[in-house]
Amino acid sequence: MDYKNPKFIIDSSQLTPGKVRWRSPSNIALIKYWGKYGQQLPRNPSISLTLSQAATDTTLSYSAKQSDKEIDLDFYFAGESRPDFSLRVEKYLKILLPIFPFLGQLHLRIDTNNSFPHSAGIASSASAMSAIALILCSMEKRFFDSLSDSETFYQKASYLARLGSGSACRSVYPHVAVWGEAGEIPRASNLYAIPYADQVHDIFETYHDDILIISKAEKSVSSGAGHNLMEGNLYADNRYLQARQRMDNLTAAMRAGDLETFGKITEAEALTLHALMMTSNPPYLLMEPNSIAAIRKVQAYRAETGHPLYFTLDAGPNLHLLYPDNIATEVKTFIRSELTPLCQDGIYIADRCGAGPEELEADLNPN
Repeated sequence: MDYKNPKFIIDSSQLTPGKVRWRSPSNIALIKYWGKYGQQLPRNPSISLTLSQAATDTTLSYSAKQSDKEIDLDFYFAGESRPDFSLRVEKYLKILLPIFPFLGQLHLRIDTNNSFPHSAGIASSASAMSAIALILCSMEKRFFDSLSDSETFYQKASYLARLGSGSACRSVYPHVAVWGEAGEIPRASNLYAIPYADQVHDIFETYHDDILIISKAEKSVSSGAGHNLMEGNLYADNRYLQARQRMDNLTAAMRAGDLETFGKITEAEALTLHALMMTSNPPYLLMEPNSIAAIRKVQAYRAETGHPLYFTLDAGPNLHLLYPDNIATEVKTFIRSELTPLCQDGIYIADRCGAGPEELEADLNPN
């Protein structure tokens, strides 16, 4: 697949300034993507739930460029200039110049905001980079009257999002997405994610994911650094084999609506992810004492009630609590009484599987 297109040049002298705005969600991986090669390609397949409330709202404003910069970008996060974020986005846009050469003709301003704490173990790069990728595909459609087919639009957005952040490629699809070559899923690709909601039991369409904010602090080791450390991890090859086996077992459970098998594999994956961090060189630990206390409470609650409440973790200390809608009332009572005292400032995000990203009216820029 080669999206390079030197013909994507605009007549900047006739350009009318404009805006494009997308809201794109985060996602939570059930089979974890941890370890990569080449240009953001995964060592093993992954499957994720697309969230609803944990999302990034991004507006890109463009006008004709007056400077000689290769990428002329002003970047604002939560209304404040963030040179650190700007450098990452600028680097990403430079990678995309062969695909979208018109980016070198424009002055760009990006205003973005998260509905959740940045860098605390919710996939903020997934929602942020997928939002930018979707914006760029909308710009292509606007400037060149292309990508009119929805499937083609979202596949290209997923491909572009992957180049910014691997997990971002899954955020462009609703409810459930798969990324990475998987033997039991013929359409699965390392280059982009595919939608998978129509292949699983209907119960997952309204599945809950309540996120316990154990800590809002920025992670001591970024996900990018964690991926790089897998290259020297003694257990890496066995891990990639294990992930493929678990992928087959988990997708079978999700097709059947087997919540016990689904939950057991999901929890094992979460603990494996953090075990890989602890066996890296150098080793590191992202869970906090309250993370472990919450895990024990969840396991005790499940043993006592028989309710299929399970946890997973991303690369951070915050627990994602997964459960079906039919037990939501009881589980939320448990969360509020037993688990929010373990959260920083008593905060948790009541989330669930969502309908995917949404293009918004650009004039309603909240920044």
